[in-house]
Amino acid sequence: MFLRRMLKLNVKVRRNLLLILVIIVNTYVWLICTSFVLGQIIKMANLPNQGLCIIWTTNFLGAAASIFLGAYLAGRIRNRRLFLFSWIILGTVGSLASNFTTTFSFNEVLVVSILLNISFGFGLPVAMAEFSDNTAIECRAKLSGVVWFSVMLLSGLIMNFIGENLIINSLILTFWRTASLAVLFFYETNINMAKNYASIIEVVKNRSFILYLAPWTMFSLVNYLSVNVGINFFGEDFVSVLTLFSSFLAGVFAVFGGIISDTIGRRRTTILGFVLLGFGYALLGIFPQNTATWYFYALIDGITWGIFYVIFLFTIWGELAGHKSSENYYALGSLPHLLSTYLRLIIGSIIAENVSFYAIFSLTAFFLFLAVIPLMFAPETLPERVIRERELKSYIEKAKRVREKFTKS
Repeated sequence: MFLRRMLKLNVKVRRNLLLILVIIVNTYVWLICTSFVLGQIIKMANLPNQGLCIIWTTNFLGAAASIFLGAYLAGRIRNRRLFLFSWIILGTVGSLASNFTTTFSFNEVLVVSILLNISFGFGLPVAMAEFSDNTAIECRAKLSGVVWFSVMLLSGLIMNFIGENLIINSLILTFWRTASLAVLFFYETNINMAKNYASIIEVVKNRSFILYLAPWTMFSLVNYLSVNVGINFFGEDFVSVLTLFSSFLAGVFAVFGGIISDTIGRRRTTILGFVLLGFGYALLGIFPQNTATWYFYALIDGITWGIFYVIFLFTIWGELAGHKSSENYYALGSLPHLLSTYLRLIIGSIIAENVSFYAIFSLTAFFLFLAVIPLMFAPETLPERVIRERELKSYIEKAKRVREKFTKS
Protein backbone atom coordinates (compact mmCIF):
# COMPACT_ATOMS: atom_id res chain seq x y z
CA MET A 1 0.00 0.00 0.00
CA PHE A 2 2.79 2.40 0.96
CA LEU A 3 4.80 1.74 -2.22
CA ARG A 4 1.68 1.94 -4.39
CA ARG A 5 0.88 5.37 -3.02
CA MET A 6 4.46 6.49 -3.67
CA LEU A 7 4.33 5.25 -7.27
CA LYS A 8 1.02 7.04 -7.88
CA LEU A 9 2.60 10.39 -7.08
CA ASN A 10 3.47 12.82 -9.84
CA VAL A 11 7.01 12.17 -11.13
CA LYS A 12 8.21 15.62 -10.08
CA VAL A 13 6.65 15.32 -6.62
CA ARG A 14 8.09 11.84 -6.14
CA ARG A 15 11.55 13.00 -7.16
CA ASN A 16 11.35 16.08 -4.94
CA LEU A 17 10.18 13.96 -2.03
CA LEU A 18 13.08 11.54 -2.33
CA LEU A 19 15.57 14.39 -2.65
CA ILE A 20 14.24 16.33 0.35
CA LEU A 21 14.32 13.11 2.38
CA VAL A 22 18.01 12.73 1.53
CA ILE A 23 18.64 16.29 2.74
CA ILE A 24 16.71 15.75 5.99
CA VAL A 25 18.47 12.47 6.76
CA ASN A 26 21.82 14.08 5.97
CA THR A 27 21.01 17.00 8.29
CA TYR A 28 20.01 14.96 11.33
CA VAL A 29 22.93 12.54 10.95
CA TRP A 30 25.23 15.55 10.66
CA LEU A 31 23.67 17.06 13.81
CA ILE A 32 24.19 13.89 15.86
CA CYS A 33 27.82 13.57 14.76
CA THR A 34 28.65 17.27 15.17
CA SER A 35 27.15 17.24 18.67
CA PHE A 36 29.57 14.46 19.59
CA VAL A 37 32.54 16.28 18.04
CA LEU A 38 31.54 19.54 19.71
CA GLY A 39 31.38 17.69 23.03
CA GLN A 40 34.94 16.49 22.40
CA ILE A 41 36.14 20.03 21.74
CA ILE A 42 34.46 21.40 24.87
CA LYS A 43 35.91 18.57 26.97
CA MET A 44 39.42 19.26 25.64
CA ALA A 45 39.01 22.97 26.41
CA ASN A 46 38.45 22.11 30.10
CA LEU A 47 36.39 25.26 30.66
CA PRO A 48 35.16 26.37 34.10
CA ASN A 49 31.48 26.02 34.95
CA GLN A 50 30.78 29.65 34.13
CA GLY A 51 32.36 29.25 30.70
CA LEU A 52 30.36 26.07 30.04
CA CYS A 53 27.16 27.85 31.03
CA ILE A 54 27.89 30.65 28.55
CA ILE A 55 28.72 28.13 25.79
CA TRP A 56 25.53 26.10 26.22
CA THR A 57 23.33 29.18 26.62
CA THR A 58 24.79 30.74 23.49
CA ASN A 59 24.32 27.45 21.64
CA PHE A 60 20.65 27.27 22.59
CA LEU A 61 19.95 30.90 21.77
CA GLY A 62 21.93 30.70 18.50
CA ALA A 63 20.11 27.56 17.34
CA ALA A 64 16.70 28.99 18.26
CA ALA A 65 17.45 32.34 16.61
CA SER A 66 18.66 30.68 13.40
CA ILE A 67 15.55 28.49 13.23
CA PHE A 68 13.24 31.49 13.50
CA LEU A 69 15.35 33.54 11.09
CA GLY A 70 15.17 30.72 8.56
CA ALA A 71 11.40 30.44 9.00
CA TYR A 72 11.04 34.22 8.59
CA LEU A 73 13.15 34.36 5.42
CA ALA A 74 11.31 31.36 3.98
CA GLY A 75 8.22 33.47 3.46
CA ARG A 76 10.19 36.09 1.54
CA ILE A 77 12.55 34.06 -0.63
CA ARG A 78 11.10 32.53 -3.78
CA ASN A 79 14.08 30.39 -4.71
CA ARG A 80 13.97 27.57 -2.15
CA ARG A 81 16.77 25.66 -3.86
CA LEU A 82 19.16 28.59 -3.43
CA PHE A 83 18.06 28.92 0.18
CA LEU A 84 18.76 25.25 0.90
CA PHE A 85 22.04 25.48 -0.99
CA SER A 86 23.18 28.38 1.22
CA TRP A 87 22.17 26.45 4.33
CA ILE A 88 24.23 23.39 3.40
CA ILE A 89 27.24 25.55 2.49
CA LEU A 90 26.98 27.16 5.94
CA GLY A 91 27.05 23.70 7.50
CA THR A 92 30.12 22.80 5.44
CA VAL A 93 31.92 25.92 6.69
CA GLY A 94 30.92 25.07 10.25
CA SER A 95 32.30 21.55 9.87
CA LEU A 96 35.61 22.89 8.61
CA ALA A 97 35.81 25.45 11.42
CA SER A 98 36.69 22.81 14.02
CA ASN A 99 40.00 22.33 12.14
CA PHE A 100 41.10 25.74 13.33
CA THR A 101 40.53 24.96 17.01
CA THR A 102 44.15 24.68 18.09
CA THR A 103 44.44 26.34 21.50
CA PHE A 104 40.95 25.34 22.73
CA SER A 105 40.46 28.77 24.21
CA PHE A 106 37.04 29.96 25.31
CA ASN A 107 36.68 32.26 22.28
CA GLU A 108 37.57 29.51 19.78
CA VAL A 109 35.14 27.05 21.31
CA LEU A 110 32.42 29.70 21.42
CA VAL A 111 32.81 30.62 17.74
CA VAL A 112 32.85 26.99 16.57
CA SER A 113 29.84 26.01 18.68
CA ILE A 114 27.79 29.01 17.54
CA LEU A 115 28.60 28.35 13.89
CA LEU A 116 27.68 24.67 14.13
CA ASN A 117 24.36 25.35 15.88
CA ILE A 118 23.37 28.14 13.47
CA SER A 119 24.32 25.87 10.57
CA PHE A 120 21.84 23.27 11.80
CA GLY A 121 18.84 25.48 12.49
CA PHE A 122 18.86 27.95 9.62
CA GLY A 123 17.28 25.81 6.92
CA LEU A 124 15.53 23.19 9.02
CA PRO A 125 12.01 24.75 8.96
CA VAL A 126 12.17 25.06 5.17
CA ALA A 127 13.31 21.46 4.71
CA MET A 128 10.56 20.17 7.00
CA ALA A 129 7.93 22.32 5.28
CA GLU A 130 9.04 20.93 1.91
CA PHE A 131 8.73 17.43 3.35
CA SER A 132 5.19 18.17 4.53
CA ASP A 133 4.18 19.71 1.21
CA ASN A 134 5.42 16.76 -0.83
CA THR A 135 3.92 13.91 1.22
CA ALA A 136 0.40 12.49 1.29
CA ILE A 137 -1.19 12.66 4.73
CA GLU A 138 -2.17 8.96 4.61
CA CYS A 139 1.45 7.78 4.63
CA ARG A 140 3.31 10.76 6.13
CA ALA A 141 3.94 9.17 9.53
CA LYS A 142 5.14 5.87 8.05
CA LEU A 143 7.55 7.75 5.83
CA SER A 144 8.73 9.77 8.85
CA GLY A 145 9.43 6.54 10.70
CA VAL A 146 11.54 5.23 7.82
CA VAL A 147 13.43 8.53 7.75
CA TRP A 148 14.26 8.41 11.45
CA PHE A 149 15.30 4.76 11.25
CA SER A 150 17.67 5.77 8.44
CA VAL A 151 19.03 8.61 10.60
CA MET A 152 19.77 6.27 13.50
CA LEU A 153 21.33 3.64 11.24
CA LEU A 154 23.57 6.03 9.31
CA SER A 155 24.63 8.03 12.35
CA GLY A 156 25.67 4.79 14.05
CA LEU A 157 27.75 3.81 11.02
CA ILE A 158 29.45 7.20 10.71
CA MET A 159 30.18 7.40 14.43
CA ASN A 160 32.39 4.33 13.98
CA PHE A 161 34.76 6.48 11.90
CA ILE A 162 34.86 9.37 14.37
CA GLY A 163 37.73 9.15 16.85
CA GLU A 164 39.90 11.52 18.86
CA ASN A 165 41.60 13.21 15.87
CA LEU A 166 39.65 16.44 15.37
CA ILE A 167 41.06 17.05 11.88
CA ILE A 168 39.84 13.69 10.62
CA ASN A 169 36.51 14.21 12.37
CA SER A 170 36.15 17.61 10.72
CA LEU A 171 36.90 16.16 7.28
CA ILE A 172 34.33 13.39 7.79
CA LEU A 173 31.66 15.91 8.79
CA THR A 174 32.56 18.21 5.91
CA PHE A 175 32.39 15.41 3.35
CA TRP A 176 29.08 14.16 4.74
CA ARG A 177 27.45 17.59 4.75
CA THR A 178 28.78 18.51 1.31
CA ALA A 179 27.43 15.25 -0.17
CA SER A 180 23.86 16.54 0.18
CA LEU A 181 24.64 19.40 -2.22
CA ALA A 182 24.54 16.95 -5.12
CA VAL A 183 20.80 16.30 -4.76
CA LEU A 184 19.94 20.01 -4.90
CA PHE A 185 20.92 20.17 -8.57
CA PHE A 186 17.96 17.88 -9.32
CA TYR A 187 15.54 19.49 -6.88
CA GLU A 188 12.72 21.58 -8.36
CA THR A 189 11.01 23.84 -5.90
CA ASN A 190 7.27 23.42 -5.82
CA ILE A 191 6.13 26.58 -4.11
CA ASN A 192 2.50 27.48 -4.12
CA MET A 193 2.77 31.25 -3.99
CA ALA A 194 -0.94 31.46 -3.19
CA LYS A 195 -0.20 29.68 0.08
CA ASN A 196 -0.56 32.23 2.86
CA TYR A 197 2.45 32.81 5.07
CA ALA A 198 1.63 31.97 8.71
CA SER A 199 3.31 34.39 11.11
CA ILE A 200 4.41 33.35 14.60
CA ILE A 201 1.48 35.26 16.12
CA GLU A 202 -0.97 33.37 13.91
CA VAL A 203 0.63 30.07 14.88
CA VAL A 204 0.43 30.84 18.61
CA LYS A 205 -3.24 31.82 18.23
CA ASN A 206 -3.98 28.41 16.72
CA ARG A 207 -5.73 26.52 19.54
CA SER A 208 -4.97 23.11 18.02
CA PHE A 209 -1.28 23.94 17.86
CA ILE A 210 -1.19 24.90 21.56
CA LEU A 211 -3.00 21.70 22.54
CA TYR A 212 -0.20 19.66 20.95
CA LEU A 213 2.66 21.99 21.93
CA ALA A 214 1.70 22.05 25.64
CA PRO A 215 2.21 18.30 26.32
CA TRP A 216 5.34 18.25 24.12
CA THR A 217 6.75 21.10 26.21
CA MET A 218 5.79 19.48 29.53
CA PHE A 219 7.49 16.27 28.44
CA SER A 220 10.63 18.15 27.40
CA LEU A 221 10.83 19.99 30.73
CA VAL A 222 10.99 16.80 32.83
CA ASN A 223 12.37 14.08 30.55
CA TYR A 224 16.04 15.16 30.81
CA LEU A 225 16.20 14.45 34.57
CA SER A 226 16.49 10.66 34.23
CA VAL A 227 19.92 10.90 32.57
CA ASN A 228 21.51 12.81 35.44
CA VAL A 229 19.91 10.60 38.13
CA GLY A 230 21.18 7.50 36.32
CA ILE A 231 24.70 8.94 36.21
CA ASN A 232 24.60 9.61 39.96
CA PHE A 233 23.57 6.00 40.67
CA PHE A 234 25.51 3.94 38.16
CA GLY A 235 28.02 6.22 36.40
CA GLU A 236 28.38 7.54 32.87
CA ASP A 237 29.32 4.20 31.28
CA PHE A 238 26.07 2.55 32.37
CA VAL A 239 24.01 5.50 31.19
CA SER A 240 25.88 5.53 27.85
CA VAL A 241 24.93 1.88 27.28
CA LEU A 242 21.29 2.63 28.16
CA THR A 243 21.28 5.66 25.84
CA LEU A 244 22.70 3.62 22.97
CA PHE A 245 20.12 0.88 23.59
CA SER A 246 17.28 3.41 23.77
CA SER A 247 18.45 5.23 20.62
CA PHE A 248 18.54 1.96 18.67
CA LEU A 249 15.02 1.12 19.82
CA ALA A 250 13.83 4.64 18.94
CA GLY A 251 14.99 4.10 15.36
CA VAL A 252 13.26 0.73 15.10
CA PHE A 253 10.05 1.76 16.82
CA ALA A 254 9.85 4.97 14.80
CA VAL A 255 8.80 2.72 11.91
CA PHE A 256 6.16 0.98 14.01
CA GLY A 257 5.08 4.30 15.52
CA GLY A 258 4.58 5.69 12.03
CA ILE A 259 2.47 2.70 11.01
CA ILE A 260 0.33 3.00 14.15
CA SER A 261 -0.04 6.75 13.70
CA ASP A 262 -1.21 6.34 10.10
CA THR A 263 -3.67 3.68 11.25
CA ILE A 264 -5.33 4.93 14.44
CA GLY A 265 -4.41 8.63 14.20
CA ARG A 266 -1.86 11.06 15.62
CA ARG A 267 -3.72 11.95 18.81
CA ARG A 268 -4.29 8.41 20.09
CA THR A 269 -0.73 7.39 19.22
CA THR A 270 0.66 10.38 21.13
CA ILE A 271 -1.50 9.60 24.15
CA LEU A 272 -0.21 6.02 24.06
CA GLY A 273 3.36 7.33 24.12
CA PHE A 274 2.74 9.54 27.15
CA VAL A 275 1.00 6.76 29.07
CA LEU A 276 3.84 4.32 28.37
CA LEU A 277 6.52 6.78 29.45
CA GLY A 278 4.54 7.76 32.56
CA PHE A 279 4.38 4.09 33.50
CA GLY A 280 8.14 3.77 32.99
CA TYR A 281 8.86 6.74 35.26
CA ALA A 282 6.44 5.42 37.88
CA LEU A 283 8.47 2.18 38.07
CA LEU A 284 11.71 4.18 38.37
CA GLY A 285 10.14 6.07 41.28
CA ILE A 286 9.48 2.77 43.06
CA PHE A 287 12.73 0.93 42.21
CA PRO A 288 15.27 3.65 41.31
CA GLN A 289 18.35 1.64 42.29
CA ASN A 290 17.42 -1.55 40.44
CA THR A 291 19.34 -1.99 37.17
CA ALA A 292 16.59 -4.21 35.69
CA THR A 293 14.13 -1.34 36.18
CA TRP A 294 16.46 0.99 34.30
CA TYR A 295 16.73 -1.43 31.39
CA PHE A 296 12.95 -1.71 31.29
CA TYR A 297 12.73 2.08 31.38
CA ALA A 298 15.22 2.27 28.47
CA LEU A 299 12.94 -0.07 26.53
CA ILE A 300 9.89 2.13 27.22
CA ASP A 301 11.92 5.27 26.52
CA GLY A 302 13.05 3.95 23.13
CA ILE A 303 9.51 3.00 22.13
CA THR A 304 8.17 6.38 23.23
CA TRP A 305 10.88 8.40 21.52
CA GLY A 306 10.26 6.45 18.33
CA ILE A 307 6.65 7.65 18.49
CA PHE A 308 7.52 11.21 19.51
CA TYR A 309 10.18 11.68 16.83
CA VAL A 310 7.62 10.74 14.19
CA ILE A 311 4.83 12.90 15.61
CA PHE A 312 6.63 15.97 16.98
CA LEU A 313 9.59 16.32 14.62
CA PHE A 314 8.00 15.40 11.29
CA THR A 315 4.25 14.96 11.19
CA ILE A 316 1.94 17.04 13.33
CA TRP A 317 3.13 20.61 12.72
CA GLY A 318 2.74 20.48 8.94
CA GLU A 319 -0.75 19.03 9.32
CA LEU A 320 -1.83 21.68 11.83
CA ALA A 321 -0.72 24.37 9.37
CA GLY A 322 -3.41 23.22 6.93
CA HIS A 323 -3.40 25.35 3.79
CA LYS A 324 -0.93 27.87 5.25
CA SER A 325 2.86 27.73 5.21
CA SER A 326 4.25 25.48 7.94
CA GLU A 327 7.76 26.89 8.52
CA ASN A 328 6.84 28.74 11.73
CA TYR A 329 4.88 25.72 12.96
CA TYR A 330 8.00 23.60 12.66
CA ALA A 331 10.14 26.38 14.15
CA LEU A 332 8.03 26.67 17.30
CA GLY A 333 7.55 22.92 17.49
CA SER A 334 11.32 22.34 17.59
CA LEU A 335 11.91 24.59 20.62
CA PRO A 336 10.87 22.13 23.38
CA HIS A 337 13.41 19.56 22.19
CA LEU A 338 16.16 22.19 22.14
CA LEU A 339 15.08 23.39 25.58
CA SER A 340 15.21 19.87 27.01
CA THR A 341 18.82 19.43 25.85
CA TYR A 342 19.77 22.84 27.24
CA LEU A 343 18.21 22.16 30.66
CA ARG A 344 19.95 18.79 30.90
CA LEU A 345 23.33 20.44 30.34
CA ILE A 346 22.74 23.45 32.59
CA ILE A 347 20.69 22.36 35.62
CA GLY A 348 20.12 18.63 35.19
CA SER A 349 23.02 17.56 37.40
CA ILE A 350 22.20 20.20 40.04
CA ILE A 351 18.61 18.98 40.41
CA ALA A 352 19.68 15.32 40.43
CA GLU A 353 22.15 16.00 43.27
CA ASN A 354 19.87 18.13 45.45
CA VAL A 355 16.39 16.65 45.00
CA SER A 356 15.29 13.21 46.17
CA PHE A 357 15.14 10.77 43.28
CA TYR A 358 11.82 9.45 44.61
CA ALA A 359 10.43 12.96 44.31
CA ILE A 360 11.96 13.48 40.85
CA PHE A 361 10.50 10.33 39.30
CA SER A 362 7.14 10.63 41.04
CA LEU A 363 6.69 14.22 39.90
CA THR A 364 7.88 13.32 36.40
CA ALA A 365 5.31 10.51 36.13
CA PHE A 366 2.61 12.87 37.45
CA PHE A 367 3.44 15.59 34.92
CA LEU A 368 3.51 13.09 32.06
CA PHE A 369 0.05 11.81 32.93
CA LEU A 370 -1.03 15.43 33.32
CA ALA A 371 0.31 16.17 29.82
CA VAL A 372 -2.32 13.84 28.39
CA ILE A 373 -5.13 16.24 29.38
CA PRO A 374 -4.57 18.80 26.55
CA LEU A 375 -4.46 15.91 24.07
CA MET A 376 -7.97 14.89 25.11
CA PHE A 377 -9.20 18.17 23.59
CA ALA A 378 -6.81 18.23 20.63
CA PRO A 379 -8.21 17.51 17.16
CA GLU A 380 -7.18 14.50 15.12
CA THR A 381 -5.25 15.61 12.04
CA LEU A 382 -5.48 12.29 10.20
CA PRO A 383 -8.78 12.44 8.26
CA GLU A 384 -11.59 10.35 9.74
CA ARG A 385 -12.17 8.86 6.31
CA VAL A 386 -8.67 7.34 6.30
CA ILE A 387 -9.10 5.84 9.79
CA ARG A 388 -12.49 4.32 8.91
CA GLU A 389 -11.18 2.89 5.63
CA ARG A 390 -8.32 1.18 7.42
CA GLU A 391 -10.58 -0.14 10.18
CA LEU A 392 -12.93 -1.55 7.53
CA LYS A 393 -10.02 -3.11 5.64
CA SER A 394 -8.73 -4.71 8.85
CA TYR A 395 -12.22 -6.05 9.63
CA ILE A 396 -12.56 -7.53 6.12
CA GLU A 397 -9.16 -9.23 6.35
CA LYS A 398 -10.08 -10.76 9.72
CA ALA A 399 -13.41 -11.94 8.31
CA LYS A 400 -11.60 -13.58 5.39
CA ARG A 401 -9.25 -15.41 7.73
CA VAL A 402 -12.16 -16.66 9.86
CA ARG A 403 -14.02 -17.86 6.75
CA GLU A 404 -10.91 -19.66 5.44
CA LYS A 405 -10.45 -21.31 8.83
CA PHE A 406 -14.00 -22.67 8.89
CA THR A 407 -13.87 -23.64 5.21
CA LYS A 408 -10.76 -25.78 5.78
CA SER A 409 -12.26 -27.37 8.86
